[in-house]
Amino acid sequence: MCKVMLKQSQPSSVSKSSRQGGEARAEKWAWVEATVWTERMLKALEKGVKGGKWFSLMDKVYAPANLEAAWKKVERNRGVAGVDRQSVRKFSQRVEQELELLHRQLKAGQYQPRDVRRVWIDKPGAKKQRPLGIPAVRDRVVQTALRQVIEPIFEAKFMAQSYGFRPGRGCKDALRRVSELLEAGYHWVVDADIVSYFDRIDHKTLKEELSQEIADGTVLQLIDSYLNQKVLEGVKTWQPEQGTPQGAVISPLMANVYLHRVDQVLWQEGYQIIRYADDIVVLCGSRQEAEAALKRLGQLIQARGLELHSEKTRLVDASQAGGFEFLGYHFERGKRWPRKRSIQQLRRRIRSHTRRTNGHSLQQTIDRLNPILGGWFEYFKHGRPYCFRDIDGWVRMRLRSILRKRKGGRGRGRGADHQRWPIAFFREQGLFTLSAAYDSLRQSRCGPH
Repeated sequence: MCKVMLKQSQPSSVSKSSRQGGEARAEKWAWVEATVWTERMLKALEKGVKGGKWFSLMDKVYAPANLEAAWKKVERNRGVAGVDRQSVRKFSQRVEQELELLHRQLKAGQYQPRDVRRVWIDKPGAKKQRPLGIPAVRDRVVQTALRQVIEPIFEAKFMAQSYGFRPGRGCKDALRRVSELLEAGYHWVVDADIVSYFDRIDHKTLKEELSQEIADGTVLQLIDSYLNQKVLEGVKTWQPEQGTPQGAVISPLMANVYLHRVDQVLWQEGYQIIRYADDIVVLCGSRQEAEAALKRLGQLIQARGLELHSEKTRLVDASQAGGFEFLGYHFERGKRWPRKRSIQQLRRRIRSHTRRTNGHSLQQTIDRLNPILGGWFEYFKHGRPYCFRDIDGWVRMRLRSILRKRKGGRGRGRGADHQRWPIAFFREQGLFTLSAAYDSLRQSRCGPH
């Protein structure tokens, strides 16, 4: 193993502070659905439930208060209609009757999810598309209610090395951990890619993992009904034998349950893994350790019925030119910046709002661009400043092209347009500027002199 040792992260459930009374417990589990997870249940979650498994959960799934809380989340997330063509708005018009019907069906064991509508959407920064499963609104409500009941059970077991689709954790936390490990000397990186992960999850193995924590057969049957939902794609209907549909409310949780054993074994064997759903890197102190980590990871992934992509999975010395990419960033020689695909994706979004014939006023266009630019900067603010200057100049060129056309000119903004509409002009119009935001951030970090 690497000579440079960092304290290994513990499973996310076993910190001492989480065991010191109701106040610490309440803070740790503040995200759970309060109508489901009482103080008594949270104590059992911390200390271990009697018998090691959770019984009698179904009544909590169909409890009216839980269904109502689930509906509110579905309503906030909006989304499009499923196969029944019932939109969130239509569901809301008779929500009391709909929730009462779901309550009765679930309680009587008569609930059956409808088919999942499959559509294909563009993958960010790539020419390929990925499938997206859209459940009916009523099924999204039940899945959310189900997740509110079972998610804390698995969260109490999940490892700290897992960051994707988990409460209170996210991309920035994973990126921060990568930077910490690189700074500590873990330069050799296993950059892993799992082939079609969500589509290849083995149902039998997943159900075995679920049954280790849950003994309520009715809840397990409900989960099974979602895994075996028929898929409507165009005019064809078919039933998948494996996988969990991307777009379903419970799919991210199921994906984390399925790879939990991989996280656990690699941590126990001393490897520094950072996983965000199926996006995995293992940071090591030497090439020898990285080779061993890659071999072990491959064994664990294969044991799950999955495989690592032979062309996309590689070993990288991050202290040398080339580096690796993770969660939208490129890491190389102690620095990180937005990867090319992240910049390309931003440019596509900007182009859609800055066509020369868009018909909107300059102010309206800027008002649409600012949230996009501001959000992008918030995520990529740790990048190199030259990247921000390049994007700023390109955005102004797009806006000058609009103004040039409206003055009767042709082509994109150039030449005298820079004097006609200088940087100060766009600043006065309130355009968000990435480089200015970066300078302001840098000054705030340096503090007053």
